[in-house]
Amino acid sequence: MNNISRRKFMKSGAIALATIAMTGHGVFSNAEEGAPVYLTKDISSQGLTKVYDQLMQGGKLPGKVAVKLHSGEPGGHNYPNPTLIRDLVQSVNGTIVECNTAYQGKRFDTAGHMKALEDHGFTGIAPVDIMDENGSMTLPFPKGRHIKENYVGAHFANYDSFLILSHFKGHAMGGFGGALKNMSIGIASAEGKMWIHTAGATRSTASFTPAVKTDQDMFLESMAEAAGSVINKLGTNRIVYVSLMNNLSVDCDCVSNPTPPELDDIGILASMDPVALDRACVDLIYAADKEKSASLRHRMESKHATHVLDHAEALGVGRQKYTLVGIDA
Repeated sequence: MNNISRRKFMKSGAIALATIAMTGHGVFSNAEEGAPVYLTKDISSQGLTKVYDQLMQGGKLPGKVAVKLHSGEPGGHNYPNPTLIRDLVQSVNGTIVECNTAYQGKRFDTAGHMKALEDHGFTGIAPVDIMDENGSMTLPFPKGRHIKENYVGAHFANYDSFLILSHFKGHAMGGFGGALKNMSIGIASAEGKMWIHTAGATRSTASFTPAVKTDQDMFLESMAEAAGSVINKLGTNRIVYVSLMNNLSVDCDCVSNPTPPELDDIGILASMDPVALDRACVDLIYAADKEKSASLRHRMESKHATHVLDHAEALGVGRQKYTLVGIDA
């Protein structure tokens, strides 16, 4: 969306979006024939199940289901609450999946990562699998500008369907983290994370530093391409997306001491289209209280964050057109 159309949207749509965000009721479309994005303000186990059921319309994810979430760096506390997600994860008979980090934190290796998952309460609600414990597998993406293949955890092949359960928040490198980041960086193995972060320059985690230098747009485009490879492999009917808009810090859950959230919790959103979902989440940030959302908006703008949506849309990963449907009575 260019700057002119973005300004037009903010004038015409912000009030409608803010109303739905406050009430959990109503419908707003940013374009004709946009993908449905369902929203509830009820950030509870019941609310999460309700918005998921609304999305699925009686359908079920086929086969063995992986639930991809962020396990949270030890010391942090904004990652998804196991009590909040337990009923949904168990209802799909899901296995919680993660991959190790490329940086030398406490989730860099499988032993440390499993301890973090246990300490954070995830092993108590479902089976847990570190997908790159046994290395990587490749997913081709021939139309990628920067990466023609994506390196994901080798255990990816053990699952038939994925529930991408994301915590929307800011991110020091990507500007924001949502469904696309969770499906790209999140499903990538440690070497795959390096591959994305460096836009296909290296897979060596030995070269990782927080200041790894890659052109910002190239990094964002590589994330979109990695997400596209996952969709191409699974098919659109085997992936669904749910995003928690609570604990809205400017920092990712990979930060051990995140900045306290300044923005009020918004709700839980769900869609079959990851680009539409991320776009709706971004728009809800812009429709929120200007003072409380200022830091998060600045974080996103300083990293050209929405370019990942533009590139993903150009690749056919999804569309930024959406219809936001509040499902609360």
